[in-house]
Amino acid sequence: MAKVQVLNVSVLDNPSPFGNPFQFEITFECMEDLPEDLEWKIIYVGSAESEEYDQVLDSVLVGPVPAGRHMFVFQADAPNTGLIPESDAVGVTVVLITCTYHGQEFIHIGYYVNNEYTDPELRENPPVKPNYTFNKAVAVSIVFGN
Repeated sequence: MAKVQVLNVSVLDNPSPFGNPFQFEITFECMEDLPEDLEWKIIYVGSAESEEYDQVLDSVLVGPVPAGRHMFVFQADAPNTGLIPESDAVGVTVVLITCTYHGQEFIHIGYYVNNEYTDPELRENPPVKPNYTFNKAVAVSIVFGN
């Protein structure tokens, strides 16, 4: 049995404008005391073509963690638009939440993110250079992995 079980992740402030922070309420349970820190990260996938555009939006150490149920809100600033390829700015991408213990990733949770313009005119005729006034919609779809 795993020492840590993620019980729930709630996406807060969803949908929201692109420049707003990502916010997740994470509830997890430790089956035993963990003397070392858990490292949680939020990663924005800038392009499906290459990991070079992935951005670690924030990383937080939680610990030591006593046995029991725990909850925290994990907030990270929006991605740096200068690091996102223009061809990948609008449309569907992914944001990942990962957790490691002793340098070993034991869970990652993925959410589909749809970056779209709220203005109907921009939807029909998107500019060549992205205008980051669009809303990001974080889908409820969850992809668990290890």
